[in-house]
Amino acid sequence: MVLRITHSLSIAGLLLGLLSVDYGAHAAAVTNFTVTMTPDINAINIPAIPQTTSQDPVVQCEQYSAPELAIDPSEWPTIWEVATSNGMNETQEFVTLYNSINWTAAPSIPVRARTPEGGIAMADYDEATDPDCWWSVTKCTQPKHPNILADLIQCPEPGTWGLSFDDGPNCSHNAFYDYLLQQNQKASMFYTGTNVISWPYGALRGMRDGHHIAAHSWAHQPMTTLTNAEVLAELYYTAKAIRYVTGVTPLYWRPPQGDIDDRVRWIASQLNFTAILWTHDTFDWGAAEPEITHITLEQVNQNYQDFITMGANGTFRTQGNGVLTHENSNITMQTFMNHYPAIRSAYTNVQDMATCLRLAQPYIESPPPAINGLAARALPEPIVADASAVAVPLSSTPAALALLIAAVLLY
Repeated sequence: MVLRITHSLSIAGLLLGLLSVDYGAHAAAVTNFTVTMTPDINAINIPAIPQTTSQDPVVQCEQYSAPELAIDPSEWPTIWEVATSNGMNETQEFVTLYNSINWTAAPSIPVRARTPEGGIAMADYDEATDPDCWWSVTKCTQPKHPNILADLIQCPEPGTWGLSFDDGPNCSHNAFYDYLLQQNQKASMFYTGTNVISWPYGALRGMRDGHHIAAHSWAHQPMTTLTNAEVLAELYYTAKAIRYVTGVTPLYWRPPQGDIDDRVRWIASQLNFTAILWTHDTFDWGAAEPEITHITLEQVNQNYQDFITMGANGTFRTQGNGVLTHENSNITMQTFMNHYPAIRSAYTNVQDMATCLRLAQPYIESPPPAINGLAARALPEPIVADASAVAVPLSSTPAALALLIAAVLLY
């Protein structure tokens, strides 16, 4: 059978877990949430339909239904539209969530404008002082406003390649996931909510294979260009989709394009989400459409080769890296497979980000589920929280939290 969390448990448990927390920079999440239904990886039985068994990308990407999951489009944002779409910002669960947050404590940072070409307008930003720790402009990762979870970017262990893939689950990833399984290689998979709902068996495959599942927004929009409600909806409905399909609720996420500032971080911190960015970018995403991106496959291959050389020549002798790669096309997946043997040879470790960052609890649910019939892999001790960080309850009063949970349970 395929595990399904009931609708009421999904919403109530998710909100309770996300909101009743204290936090410090780089700390393992602390939550009062207890799960009454721990997901069992051994119980995930993905139906053997052509889309889950074929090696033909065309066959794999034929739309299918997952009746045992009972996914109702009316209960989710519109596919590939900002997550407030389809009236999701007016649902009782979202209004209750939104109203539970003390928005007067949010940093006073404007919503960023878009350029006529669809990019992010950065020209007028004060790059020299970088008051908002805007990663898109300065690559800043340490918040400059209080009570915000700091970003994570790379593996601390020397000689380690931090392996992650954005934009999944891709409908045509069977051969790619088969390869990772054959290599006994785990990765951090940053899934979009849209793809999880569109290709739920793909998300279940990632969970069943033991990958670290994390969030990557609902519709892959530049987060700093969205309103507060839109940012909250993108994060919440992605977490809800991952929980609904896989049974786990991620505590880590990656903003599309790395577009994050202290306003977005603050909103994510209200959900106990910590951003994981990267130190090195393969730019593999651009090779699928070089006429638009002006990024060729040759350039991507050279980027891989440069990073492989860095692993062999001692560049990472004191700490590892975090490399951005993607699951969003057959080109990106195949290119990684082409380079994987050399990566393994050049680096002491190739690890998913949860393992290399020593994230003892990557999900709200604890303990983590068993993986492939074995106990979940033992992780090193979590990184010690910054002593200067102040633990701040995200819910302003116990009464507010109780009201939130009560409202959700009645929904």
